[in-house]
Amino acid sequence: MDTYYNPKDLGKFSEIGEGAPELWKKFSEWYGAVFKAGALSEREKALIALAVSHAVQCPYCIDAFTEASLEKGADLEQMTEAVHVASAIRGGASLVHGVQMKNVNEKLTM
Repeated sequence: MDTYYNPKDLGKFSEIGEGAPELWKKFSEWYGAVFKAGALSEREKALIALAVSHAVQCPYCIDAFTEASLEKGADLEQMTEAVHVASAIRGGASLVHGVQMKNVNEKLTM
C-alpha cells in the first residue's frame, strides 16, 4: 500500500541523534522518564500520547502509541474515546479562533 510516509522509518528514529549524540541522549533519557508510571499510569500516559498524536497528526506517533496503548492494556473503545477527546479539543480550538475573524471583520467593516 502506498503511503505518504514510510512506516519502516519509525524504526530509524534514533538515527536523528547521529548529528548531535549528546542532545539525543538527553532527549532519550527525558522521554523515557516521561512515560514511566507516576501520578499517571503508563496506560494513561500512552492514551494521552495517542490523543496528542492525532491532534498533531503525526502518523509515526499514531502507530507507536496505538501499539503502546495496546501493550499497556488499553482497548479499542478507550483509544477511540481518546481520539474523540483530541478531536473535540482541536475542533474547539479552531472554532474559538473564529472570534479573531469576527474581531477583524468588525474592525474592517465598521
